[in-house]
Amino acid sequence: MTGIQIVVGAAIIREGALLAAQRASPPHARGRWELPGGKVDPGEADTEALVRECREELGVRIRPLRRIGEDVAFPARPGAPAAVLRVWTAGLVDGEPVPLEHLSLRWLKADALTDVDWLPADIPFLDDIRPHLLS
Repeated sequence: MTGIQIVVGAAIIREGALLAAQRASPPHARGRWELPGGKVDPGEADTEALVRECREELGVRIRPLRRIGEDVAFPARPGAPAAVLRVWTAGLVDGEPVPLEHLSLRWLKADALTDVDWLPADIPFLDDIRPHLLS
């Protein structure tokens, strides 16, 4: 996948609820919801990036558990490289999530997953996440 930016997302699950994060920026995404995470740096493993991003964005330490779904392409963005989103279920190891880089956070139960305005790349993962909230 040379030339494609890998972005990782964490489906952080606690007590049957998924943590959703409301974007603060960029302007076209402000107010929409996503799974916390971010870009994988060169030479960094996907799971290392996931742990780093959750520490930076939420102030927590997570443990990636299992990759879910397939890579999902981001919509084309002018001037940005092609990118795909990869998602892992994750558990909280230490800390309580706070919105260090987001407008707000919400814990969503299975029946409320579609109550927020998700970013397009995150939507395909909701069906894969739902069973983890019900078990």
